[in-house]
Amino acid sequence: MPLPHPRRFPLRRAVVVLGFLFSLPAAAQDTPRAIAAPHPLAAEAGMAILRAGGNAIDAAVAVQAMLTLVEPQSSGIGGGAFLLHFNAATRATTAWDGRETAPAAARGDLFLVNGEPMPFRQAVIGGRSVGVPGVMRMLEAAHRAGGRLPWAQLFAPAIQRAEEGFPVSARLSQAIAEEADALRQDPGLAGLLFNRDRTPLAEGAVLKNPALAATLRAVAEQGADALHRGPIAAEIARVVRGHANPGMMNGDDLAGYAPRRAEALCRPYREYRVCVPPPPSGGLVVLQILALLEHTPLDQLSPTGAEATMLLADAGRLAFADRNRWLADPADLPVPAQGLLEPAYITARAQALDPLRAIAHPRHGNPRFGVPAAPQPPQPEAGTAHLSIIDGEGNAVSMTTTVEGPFGAHISVGGFVLNNELTDFSFRPEIDNLPVANRVAGGKRPRSSMSPTLVFDAEGRLVAVAGSPGGSRIIGYVAQALVAMLDWNLDPAVAASLPHVGPATTQVELEQGSAIAGLAPTLTARGLPVRVTGMPSGLNLLRVRRDGETVRVLGGADPRREGVALVE
Repeated sequence: MPLPHPRRFPLRRAVVVLGFLFSLPAAAQDTPRAIAAPHPLAAEAGMAILRAGGNAIDAAVAVQAMLTLVEPQSSGIGGGAFLLHFNAATRATTAWDGRETAPAAARGDLFLVNGEPMPFRQAVIGGRSVGVPGVMRMLEAAHRAGGRLPWAQLFAPAIQRAEEGFPVSARLSQAIAEEADALRQDPGLAGLLFNRDRTPLAEGAVLKNPALAATLRAVAEQGADALHRGPIAAEIARVVRGHANPGMMNGDDLAGYAPRRAEALCRPYREYRVCVPPPPSGGLVVLQILALLEHTPLDQLSPTGAEATMLLADAGRLAFADRNRWLADPADLPVPAQGLLEPAYITARAQALDPLRAIAHPRHGNPRFGVPAAPQPPQPEAGTAHLSIIDGEGNAVSMTTTVEGPFGAHISVGGFVLNNELTDFSFRPEIDNLPVANRVAGGKRPRSSMSPTLVFDAEGRLVAVAGSPGGSRIIGYVAQALVAMLDWNLDPAVAASLPHVGPATTQVELEQGSAIAGLAPTLTARGLPVRVTGMPSGLNLLRVRRDGETVRVLGGADPRREGVALVE
C-alpha cells in the first residue's frame, strides 16, 4: 500500500515546547561547553571540571562519581557503562565497553531451578545477579587515552558532597520507598537510606555518605585498582559469595576485568552519519531502526500522527525481532552486525512497513554471517542513566551507565550498590535444542539496550549527542529522539519531550497521558497491538547548530526526570 501524501501532515501543529533549552554564543572557546545529565549536582560537577580546563572525558569521570552518590538507584561505580568519544582534533570516534562480565565460574543454568527459570525478583536480589563491575576500569582507560586533568582532581566534587551531604530528591525518595523491604536487608543500605526508625528518607532529607567518600578517595589515589584489587575487591567478593542468594564472583574475576576499546559502529542516515558502540550494546538496533525508516517519508509526517507512530512502531518491532535472535556478546558468539545493516537486507525488511497496516507477525530475518540460535524470550530491564557532554574544543562524550536495578542487586560495599546486570542474560540457555545467543557463560558480557549515540554531518562535524536510560525501551527512546532532531529538525528540549511510542516484538507501548495515547483506537484498527503505559525516559540531548563561523549548542533534558542541560 502506498504511503500517504506528506502534505497531509503539517509538522508545526504537533509541537509542544517543554523541558530545558539553553544556548549561548561561543566566547573564548571554539565551542560552547555543554552537559546534559540526570541530576543537577552531577551536571554541575562535570561543568566545574570543564571550567577548570578539563575535557569531555574528564567531565564524564566527575559526573559518574557524583551520580554514584546522588542517584544510586540508577548507576554507580559498582556497575557498567558504554562510552562513545569524539576527538575533534583527529575526527576519531572511539567506543569504550565497560559492560559488566559474568564470573568465570558462571554457567548457563545460573538462573534455573529444577530446569525452569526462577522468578525474576528472586534472581535479582543478592549475589547471584552481580556481574564484575566495569565502569571505573573503562573510565580509567579512556582517561589515560584522552583525559587532560589529573585523575584525582576529577573526584573532588563528589567526595566533598558525599562528606557534606545533599538533599534527597523526590525521585530518589520514591525509589527508596518502593524498594524499602529489600534495601533494609542490606546493613549498609539500611543505615544509608533510612532514618533511625527504619522509615525511608523523605524528599529534602540530607544524605551523607562518608563510606562512599572514603571509597572515592581510594579510587582517586589508586585508580580503578582500588575496586578491583585489595580490600574493597575482597569485600565485594565476600558480600557476593556470602549472601543468602550467593554469586560466584571471586578476586580473580575482579582483578582480571578489562574494558574493550573499539572503533564506533557507524552508518549513514539520510545526510548524516550516526555512530554507536558495537554489540553487546543496543546501538546496532538503533541503527537498524533508522535504516528501515530511511525507506519511508518519515521526515514529512507529523511527529504525533498515526502514520509516523505506525512506522516507528513497526520498524522497531522488526529490529527487536532481530535483536532477540542475534544480539549477544560478540566475543562469545559472532553477531552478524554487517549482515543486519546490509542495504539489501534492510531494503527487503523495509518493504513490510506500511503506515496504514501493521505487520501481523514481525519475525527475525536471516542476515549473512548469522549463526544458528534461538530467539530470547522477553525479560524485564530497568535502571540506568545517561550523560551527554561537549567541551570547549568540540570534543564529545556520550555515555550510558547502569547498575540495572533499581538499586542493582540491593547489596552494597563501601557506600555504593552492586549491579544486578547478570539478569540481562537469558534465563534459558537453550530453546528447542538451539542455544540462545544471550545465554549465560563465564567471562561473557550480557546483551544491553544502552545506546549512547553521536551524530555527524557530511563534513564529519559533530551534530548531536544523544542517549537515555529506560531498560529495553532505551532503543526506542533514542531512535525516536534522533528522528525528532534529524528528520523533524526539532531542538533537543522539544525532542526530549515528545510523547513516546515503544517498539517491541509483541505489544507496542504508547505513553500514558500523551497525544500518542489517544491514537490507540486508530492504531488498533490498523492491526497494531498496543498498550498505554507510563514511559519514564531520561533523554539527555545536545544539538550543535552552525551559522557560518558561529557555533551554538542547544541542550535538552527529559522533563520526565530530574536532569538538566547546562550550556555556557
